[in-house]
Amino acid sequence: MRAGRPLPALLLGIVLAGPAGAAADIVDGSYGDQEGCRYAETGESSGADFFFLLRKDGVTTAASHCEFKGEGRKVGGATVVPAECHEEGSDEPTSHELTLTPDSGGYTVSFPDGTRWGPLMRCKS
Repeated sequence: MRAGRPLPALLLGIVLAGPAGAAADIVDGSYGDQEGCRYAETGESSGADFFFLLRKDGVTTAASHCEFKGEGRKVGGATVVPAECHEEGSDEPTSHELTLTPDSGGYTVSFPDGTRWGPLMRCKS
């Protein structure tokens, strides 16, 4: 009925999609270890104590999830991206800058404390 009503909804959608859209440019698919790729495919964990899965929205393990927040910036051949991490058993998220480095056709995810996950290879779809 109102011609102006769809525009605010469209603008709100664009604003809300902004950070996710920016993070989507960091990786172009799902990358992980064997168990992480299984999780990507099925949405269910095999019950493995450890798995790693990197997607456009963040990185997930058996005990934590780091959601990308905002745009990544190029530093040399790597991309540094702000992330908010939620660990199992903790109510408060922790902010980090994660470094995603291309590595042997996949990515290595590095934390400021020196922790590294990877290389995480592209999952077969």
